[in-house]
Amino acid sequence: MSETLKITGLCVAVEGKPILNGVDLTIKRGEVHALMGPNGSGKSTLGFAIMGHPSYEVTGGSIELNGEDVLAMEPDERARAGIFMAFQRPMAIPGVKLADFLRHATTNVRNPERKEGEELIPMREFRKELRDNMSQLRMDPDFARRYVNDGFSGGEMKRAEILQMAMLRPKFAILDETDSGLDVDAVRLASQSIADIGGKEMGILIITHHDKLLEHNHPEFTHVMLGGRIVETGGAELAQELHTSGYDRIREKYPEAAKIEEQMQDDAKEEAAGVA
Repeated sequence: MSETLKITGLCVAVEGKPILNGVDLTIKRGEVHALMGPNGSGKSTLGFAIMGHPSYEVTGGSIELNGEDVLAMEPDERARAGIFMAFQRPMAIPGVKLADFLRHATTNVRNPERKEGEELIPMREFRKELRDNMSQLRMDPDFARRYVNDGFSGGEMKRAEILQMAMLRPKFAILDETDSGLDVDAVRLASQSIADIGGKEMGILIITHHDKLLEHNHPEFTHVMLGGRIVETGGAELAQELHTSGYDRIREKYPEAAKIEEQMQDDAKEEAAGVA
């Protein structure tokens, strides 16, 4: 039986404001899914909720990994169980070298029962695997000696996230706009690298506005999010349509979701004006 990440009727609020309004999504290991939608439709919120970000309150629905209740797990337990997210804007960790961070993270994910103070992956084994993956990603070996995301360019952050995915080998990977801020060549390399790393071993959810990251990761399923829920699902051709024509057809076809989206955007503008 294929391993599965199953999301049913998921509702999520941030600071009391509903963002997701009943999301249903099932990803099997080895499948590639694309999640597309206008800004503010809830795409990143879905990723944060799956990973257990404390600012995202799940108010309804369920998330299950092979039948186990993901919502009952702490964020680190979700990572150990095989769920990974590459963030759109990953945080910097000054003073922590990327290689040290990866060695600890890789050890804990591959040995979920490891206790604090127990041995890490042997340095020789870890160093060889790290170098092999960095070579595949065309990364300078000195990059591993830098502090995590500290002073990184946008492209360097994205490569570091893909390197983490390569080292952690998750069962399911959520990639939140990994192509944002990258030039054409960098997006092409990222697309190829994700395909090489994921293969048929991972279930991958690619959150994106464009189809360039999908060049080497043809989605079996493309989902359109509008107004905090998935309103339409198709194949790779749907991603191409959205990239070429935008969301006018989707808004016309799903007026209720479009109305919710409009209200969400108005609320966001009012909040931003209040802060200003």
